[in-house]
Amino acid sequence: MNSDGQLRLLVVDDEVDFADFVSDLANRNGFAVSTANNGMDARLRYTEFRPDVIVLDIVMPKADGIEFIEWLGSQGATARLIVVTGYNPSYAKLAERLAEARGLSSVSVLTKPVRIATLLTALRGDSGTP
Repeated sequence: MNSDGQLRLLVVDDEVDFADFVSDLANRNGFAVSTANNGMDARLRYTEFRPDVIVLDIVMPKADGIEFIEWLGSQGATARLIVVTGYNPSYAKLAERLAEARGLSSVSVLTKPVRIATLLTALRGDSGTP
């Protein structure tokens, strides 16, 4: 959470339209947002931004979501992780199991296309508010 009490969201996706969609929705709902378009850039953003929530695509160039999850585990990350994919849902389930095995405590899975209400519920977590 930043000094203004906003939850910080990191969106990691190489599809610019989807990243913009998530960012806009999150901004309108009280989140501070940073974006990255691959797992390598996401490492820098994570270190600088210290997000509370991460929306993560699996299939990306340079470093994919699986590699980023491995890295998050090595960092002792505590952010809630929302894994999204437009490919076979088994990719996302694999990523979910890997994240849990690496100590990431809160992992949810969404399949593209994502409904707005579903995404908002995932962003807000159990509390119902950002």
